[in-house]
This record gives sequence, C-alpha cells and structure tokens, in this order.
Amino acid sequence: MSRIAYVNGRYVPHAQAQVHVEDRGYQFSDGVYEVCEVSGGFIIDRTRHLDRLDRSLSELAMAWPVGRDALGRIMIEVTSRNRVRDGLVYLQVTRGVARRDHPFPPPGTPTALVVTAKSTDRRAFAEKAEKGVAVITVPDNRWDRVDIKTIGLLPNVLARQQARDSGAAEAWMVDEDGMVTEGAATNAWIVTMDNVLVTRPAENGILRGVTRATALEAAAKLGLAVEERGFTVAEAKAAREAFMTSATSQIMPVTSIDGAPVANGHPGETARQLGRAFFGAAEKIAVAGSLSLEKR
Repeated sequence: MSRIAYVNGRYVPHAQAQVHVEDRGYQFSDGVYEVCEVSGGFIIDRTRHLDRLDRSLSELAMAWPVGRDALGRIMIEVTSRNRVRDGLVYLQVTRGVARRDHPFPPPGTPTALVVTAKSTDRRAFAEKAEKGVAVITVPDNRWDRVDIKTIGLLPNVLARQQARDSGAAEAWMVDEDGMVTEGAATNAWIVTMDNVLVTRPAENGILRGVTRATALEAAAKLGLAVEERGFTVAEAKAAREAFMTSATSQIMPVTSIDGAPVANGHPGETARQLGRAFFGAAEKIAVAGSLSLEKR
C-alpha cells in the first residue's frame, strides 16, 4: 500500500508530497513539529502533544494552521489511511511561504502544515529494550531555547550521527557545568543506588518531553521516588540504572555510557516497571477506521 501524506489541505500520495521552495521551514528552519507514538491502534498522549505544539507556536508568534480539533482529526485520518497500528504520526507547522527575507512575512500569510504517519517494527523495539542501548556524551552546543520544539535540529543531527559512528544509539548532551541536559532526541534519566529516579527539571535547558511527563505519572502510580534535578556524567556512570524517554523510544534502558557499563550492563527493573506501567498512565485516542475523537 502506498503511503499518504497531508500537505496544506490535501491528502496526497507520499511520493508526490511537496512543499514550496520558499517555504520558511526549508529556508530558515522557521517551524515547529511534534511526533506522537501510535500503539495498538491508538495515538498516545495526543492532548499533551497538541498542548506542547500550542506552546511552541505561541513562543514563536506563529498561528495555528487549522483549528486544534481539526488538526486532531487530520492526525487520526492520516494514521488511518496509512493503516498504522504501531508506529509514529509526525506533524510540522512552518511560518508558510513567502519571498525570502529574515523578518516575518506579511500579516495574513498562512502557516503551512504537513502530517505523515509510518509503521514501525514493535518486535524489533521490544528486542532492543530487552538488551538496552549504548549512549555517548557530547558537549551541548545548541541555542538556549531548546524548550521550543523547533525543526532547527542540526546540532542534534550531528550528535546523533556521532553516536551512530560510535556504535551507540543516542548522544547525551552535557552543559558547561558538566551536567547532563538531555539526549539528541530523548530525555535522560538515572536511578540512584538508593532507588531514586532522577531527571533534569523541565526548564529552558531541556525540551518538555511528553513521554517524560507520562513516565513521571507512571512512577507516581508505582510509588517510586523521583527527584527532578541535574546529574553529572560521573553520577550517571555510577548509577544503578539509566534510561531515556521519547515518543520514538518510549522507555529505553541505557546499559552503557561512553563505553562503560551501567551497573551490570543489563536493563534494570525500574525501567522495566515503568515500561509495563506506561500505557496505563498514557492517554489513548482510537484510530482504526474512524475519525472519532473517542478516548479510551
């Protein structure tokens, strides 16, 4: 089955999906995005993703491309048309098409919207989570407003490529004070020897991860102790466990950092517990064959 994309009001074959050469996302990275997990025929935590989209648009003085409810229906429709049961739905909003100039385009220029969806291999993901993954650490050289989910991701791209070249799955970024901020595409967590979960506060230094927020709720339901504070690379390497969270990796155990094993080099029980409890805490929006906004 050929894939279908939504581009500025039209559902088109993925291979024919196009944006204008003077779209400001293409020329200036003047746009924002969201990625939602799809699991078992449900879009996960859509409300939180749309809340974060609203914040990103507001911070950049950018208008919604369509109404919020309409965008929610488009996400369901694209996911359904692509028959995605397990996978990802991606949406991107840019400031639109205008003659190339750094200042904002004239008032009334419509923002541009693209939505796509694709299937992922749930079994391969489970096998990776069972073994855990490696991360490396790199200097955090991004701009200060990483709390806005913009499409300007070149430092993240370079960090993730450095990780791949090193045989790792992710790069954890480290600030000038030696504290881990977050991964190139994930939030970073450790579990101390006292069995306390630690993750950096969701301030301007990191993105407010949606999966992170749901994982915090799952941890509370499990009665796990949590501290929102920074931690050093040395503390992470000496931790009982480490893991990372995102819509694309959910709750993924980290078993080595910069080539050194975390604890015994195997996924820990806390990450496993959170993985099992995650969907019980998450919002689930039904997809299959319907434009219904029913919540399950």
